[in-house]
Amino acid sequence: MNIGARRNEDIALDLLKFVSVTAGVGKPAAPSTGFSGAAGAKPEEHVTQLLELYGRCLKAVQGKGPEPDVKAPQGWKAPQ
Repeated sequence: MNIGARRNEDIALDLLKFVSVTAGVGKPAAPSTGFSGAAGAKPEEHVTQLLELYGRCLKAVQGKGPEPDVKAPQGWKAPQ
């Protein structure tokens, strides 16, 4: 193994960090003035979301692709 080579797990963790920060996964919604929504998710639910996302990131890095039931949003087009 090359010393500079990165393990799939490390790459998946970096991908998880990027996606979770970008999409706000595992982070409670910020309160807004004049709005009192339902209580935020429990910490256990945040952990579950992040672990599921890590599993998906690891599959993507390993080249196993997305899960069969995961579809792109309607109207979304891949960059060319």
